[in-house]
Amino acid sequence: MAAEEAAEASLARLSPERRQPGREEDDDDEENPEGGGETAALNGMVVSGKVKSNNLDVKVTESELETEEKGTEEESTRESDSNILDVSSDYPREKHISIQRHLADLEKLADLKEDEKKPCPLCPEEKFKACYSHKLHRHLQNLHWKVSVEFEGYRMCICHLPCRPVKPNLVGDQTFSKMGAHYHCIICSATITRRTDMIGHINRHVNKGETESRFITVPAPKSSHEVLKESATDVQVLPNYSTPQKTDSYFNPKMKLNRQLIFCALAVLAEERKPIECLDAFGATGIMGLQWAKHLRSSVKVTINDCNENSVTMIQENCHLNKMKVKLNTKEDDNDEAMGDGEENTDTIEVTKMDANVIMHLRSFDFIHLDPFGTSVNYLDSAFRNVRNLGIVSLTSTDISSLYAKAQHVALRHYGCNIVRTEYYKELAARIVIAAVTRAAARCNKGIEVLLAVALEHFVLVVVRVLRGPSPADDSAKKIRYLIHCQWCEERIFQKEGNMVEENPYQQLPCDCHGSMPGKTAVVLGPLWSGALFNTGFLRRMLFEAVQYGLDEAQPLLKTLVCEADCTTLKHFSTHSPYDENKQEECGVYIKTPNTSAESYLVHGKRKSEEVIRNAAKRQKSESSAEHPAFYYNIHRHSIKGMNMPKLNKFLNYLSEAGYRVSRTHFDPMGVRTNAPLAQFKTILMKYSTPTYAGGQAEGPVHLAEDVQAGEQVQVAADSKAEAAEFPEDDKSGVAAAMFPKDYPTHCAAD
Repeated sequence: MAAEEAAEASLARLSPERRQPGREEDDDDEENPEGGGETAALNGMVVSGKVKSNNLDVKVTESELETEEKGTEEESTRESDSNILDVSSDYPREKHISIQRHLADLEKLADLKEDEKKPCPLCPEEKFKACYSHKLHRHLQNLHWKVSVEFEGYRMCICHLPCRPVKPNLVGDQTFSKMGAHYHCIICSATITRRTDMIGHINRHVNKGETESRFITVPAPKSSHEVLKESATDVQVLPNYSTPQKTDSYFNPKMKLNRQLIFCALAVLAEERKPIECLDAFGATGIMGLQWAKHLRSSVKVTINDCNENSVTMIQENCHLNKMKVKLNTKEDDNDEAMGDGEENTDTIEVTKMDANVIMHLRSFDFIHLDPFGTSVNYLDSAFRNVRNLGIVSLTSTDISSLYAKAQHVALRHYGCNIVRTEYYKELAARIVIAAVTRAAARCNKGIEVLLAVALEHFVLVVVRVLRGPSPADDSAKKIRYLIHCQWCEERIFQKEGNMVEENPYQQLPCDCHGSMPGKTAVVLGPLWSGALFNTGFLRRMLFEAVQYGLDEAQPLLKTLVCEADCTTLKHFSTHSPYDENKQEECGVYIKTPNTSAESYLVHGKRKSEEVIRNAAKRQKSESSAEHPAFYYNIHRHSIKGMNMPKLNKFLNYLSEAGYRVSRTHFDPMGVRTNAPLAQFKTILMKYSTPTYAGGQAEGPVHLAEDVQAGEQVQVAADSKAEAAEFPEDDKSGVAAAMFPKDYPTHCAAD
């Protein structure tokens, strides 16, 4: 009986409940050196063991110890797995030797000496034997350092030490363990085998905001918020602010040009009537609404909305950072709560936490901007429901994969359009978005007037003015047509109006590819917007506002858009303000506009007076008188093989001399917008192209004489020198040239 009681007491002492958490078997053996037996562990498998208690030698069976050791190991494994991503669950300890800042630090661990052989500190003796310093240096550099994973200045090198046991293999009576190569995480001390998995593991830590390390040697960041400044406005952002799927406060620095264009459009509307109520439906960090309130001040009443609670908190903090008053409204009723005090100004920004569709259904606005992540078609019906007459709706679409014909099935699902990849795919994307906007406005008995359409690398921006009434809605809906596109020569034309079915639709195309090529050569794309994409008068006023507020990035693009809207290489930029003497210059014609003072307008929510609507109709009529041609041609896509093309600016002059309207386009840096048919375009291009080889000039097309070409080159050089002398502070941007004289012909942009 005494022996049995002693055995039970010893087993209780060895039980996992009586042990300290996180300690292994070898630690217990070291703390009890007086034990009567040894507990040798090989990969967690106990070979034999004895315990000594109350001066009695009791031999514990091997199976019992194995059961206890397995239970302890499973429990510790579960604890480590549950704490892999829990930074605060473990105490700080020293980092693993495979985590170093520099290669020299890794070499110090090896204690390199020229006359002695040293082992690798990250490899066992069985894998890499001791060698001299030059060979060990190459081993550390090539095998460990080059395949490391970097994080905040530290390198997590690959480790071959037996610190990651793999499932053991039993061969006969012996137990062998295969130790695999692995990485040690600097944050949670987990061991990962593959490098790609390790990178993904670190990224998951960063996305969750877990950048503090358990190791003592890695300093923790002081603050998780980073302050960025744009257009004299400060905003706080999270570390992963540029990835919308992984953060609540998305902020994209590449969209700075988009924000400046929207600000210019709002500034033009603020000059027409004051004050105006504007809405940023998807605030995120609130950068756009803060810029509106900070620069336009009392001219606008800004409302920033977001449905995410963390984003609303971030918007409030950014308002306080810019010393703005905050009026919080988080419910659909009128329970408002004023927060914060402005020290420098008394501007108040209303912050709401609602769904974008809800707030646009409940309230009326003069200016609405939609910038969701992806397509904005889900919010168009709500946007046009309560927007005021002659108000502006701007939307930014970032689903460029579907709009640029990379995901054609998505474009059919979202926009109801059939598209293919063409040379003018960016303008095609803009017309697709405008067609969706037109249909949404027509469902609310409203028409639209397109003020601006921009399609760049990351986004498609459309700005439209709202015209109430069924007649403007019908007129806008009639401009939605289908496009016939030839797949051989890429000629294109909009289908004629009417519902009658034609026997041969190919006859509408200017080309004769269907007669000379076998099979079907054309496709029908759309429905698309077939009207104008730009409003010249509005763009001129936007350019004036960009110059006034110092928006340097938007000015070159706006100058190119003014040229493209007029479809001419002649630039007439007036030096006076477009608001002087109650007149505005649109399409080269001064028209009378209503007084911009607040007294000349009625209370918001009521219809404008007949005089205002009459003036607006005159402005629309004058703006639509000189509509630019649709689409453009890429000069490289239609170049002749074996021929050198003329310079783009020279080619524009050749087309203009032939009697065609011509300009460059912002959609394509090598695109030419012209009303010339493709056949004439190719004829003029071939006429002024030169062969690439000297001996083939006799066989090539007709060219100008050498003396005429030399005279033209001298004249062009003289013109460029005179222009440089007259305008020394020319804009260096490649998008467009700077301000031009009133009566001097020049090109839209530098080649």
